[in-house]
Amino acid sequence: MTTWRSMQTEPLSAQTVRDEAWKRIGPVRLDRVVPERDSLVLHHWLTHPASAFWRMTDLGLDDVLAYEQRLAASTDEHAWIGRVAGRPTFMVETYDPARVLLKGLYRARAGDVGMHLLVAPPQGAPLHGLTDAVMAATLRFCFGTLRAQRVVVEPDVRNTAIAAKNAAAGFRVVREIELPGKRAALSVCTREDFATSRLGAATTHQEHR
Repeated sequence: MTTWRSMQTEPLSAQTVRDEAWKRIGPVRLDRVVPERDSLVLHHWLTHPASAFWRMTDLGLDDVLAYEQRLAASTDEHAWIGRVAGRPTFMVETYDPARVLLKGLYRARAGDVGMHLLVAPPQGAPLHGLTDAVMAATLRFCFGTLRAQRVVVEPDVRNTAIAAKNAAAGFRVVREIELPGKRAALSVCTREDFATSRLGAATTHQEHR
């Protein structure tokens, strides 16, 4: 998973859901985080109260820069910045769950990709459908560009918002586990799970029109 420098997802159109707001979302693109370029905006996102479940709200800019530099140098973890209609809007971290964070805590399979998703704190009126578009694009990225067979996540059990979004994308909770700083809902999503989910089915329907 170290050979892809950038990837542009196929844009989601208004026809994927019955909501005119999707016409204003625009194409979604993911590129590798460049720490020296992206740390300032990532620091703003990570230290915002809305990102409390990431447990990084007390980090300084230098701390975020060092964190992103560590990910950029790693062979097991990677950070990606997502742009919607050209505007930085979300960050994705991918990792090898057999070697990072979940090592020894679950039965890993070949092709498993761990994933964290952070959507930028809202500014102004929320755009309905944005998080659906971001989640769908992220999973298309994992299953397509990264060739994942399963995507693995471990959100805090108290994070009900992400639990609902994960369910909409086809994630199934395996069990609860203890991780540093949180009790997590270990969850997995196969290609088939995503394809038949509310978000995946909408994407597939549009791609085959």
